[in-house]
Amino acid sequence: MEKVFTSKLESFLNAVAEKFQLYVPAKTDDHYTYNVYDPSGKKPVELNDIRTCTPIKEFLFPIRELAATYPKEFKPDDIKPFAVFGLKECDLRSIEILDKVFAEEDFEDQLYLNRRNNMFIISSDCNEPGESCFCNIFGGKGFAESGFDLNVSKIKDGFIIEAGSSKGNSFLMEHSDIFGEIPDALLSERDANRAAVQARLEEKNDHLKFDVTIKQIVEDGCDSDVFDREAKNCVECQACTRVCPTCHCFYLYDMQKEDYFAKMKMWDSCMRLSYATVAGGENPNKVLGDRMKHRLLHKFVHFHDRYGLDMCVGCGRCVDADAGGMDIRDILKKLKD
Repeated sequence: MEKVFTSKLESFLNAVAEKFQLYVPAKTDDHYTYNVYDPSGKKPVELNDIRTCTPIKEFLFPIRELAATYPKEFKPDDIKPFAVFGLKECDLRSIEILDKVFAEEDFEDQLYLNRRNNMFIISSDCNEPGESCFCNIFGGKGFAESGFDLNVSKIKDGFIIEAGSSKGNSFLMEHSDIFGEIPDALLSERDANRAAVQARLEEKNDHLKFDVTIKQIVEDGCDSDVFDREAKNCVECQACTRVCPTCHCFYLYDMQKEDYFAKMKMWDSCMRLSYATVAGGENPNKVLGDRMKHRLLHKFVHFHDRYGLDMCVGCGRCVDADAGGMDIRDILKKLKD
């Protein structure tokens, strides 16, 4: 695939914004969230050094959406092509996981596919992994090698942009007038930057390298009292599942409109007390520690059994967001110990 160079990020983003509704990272305090791109230049865009707080699932699997109507004919909203800039390698792996759930041949979710097929993915290298980042424990890296349409790497004098799909390649060819060729020295600089970031990740998370798989750790720890002890710190804020880019539980509820009924689809959380409640009021997970155990079993055992993947990408969002100070890394380490 083609690689090009640009010294100005704005010219590249303006070209993208001509074709797509473009979302870009914006910094608030120490965190990044997504805003619609402003081509006027009043809000300068900076390349996010770390993944955003906003999980990518918000673009593909909204918090709340209309799923069906009766007797009125249901017509899903038209999804216009859109682009998201600044996604990290952990985000791309989370999309792979969501695709397994919502785009399987026998269980295709057309609402998800409508967004997925209209999404133009622009990833970027991580420059400063955060304290909560532990993607390398799950085979992740500070840079993407696949799963993107375009990838942006920051170097001293500009940016290297690499195509990762036919859509990305076509974009670079269509806008060849705003890009230049890449000297070998710049590629070497990019590779050195990537190696340095990866070395920091490996060093920071060295204490999380286990001699057995995390799947086995969680399976072997099913009867451990670690879950109940750790649950004492949990305030049931559900933030861990809300910001997780791979948690995908939802529930359906009916609403009565003036002349029809609407069925809404809304995010759910396995950490919520009534999540597992069934008809008659019975609940197999009334105890908070059991709900925490269920969450980890789903991520590292049940999902792995079905798809061969861990349902965690090590992005660390749950660590940053949890109001009770819960840390999934500590839980795994205590289960192993």
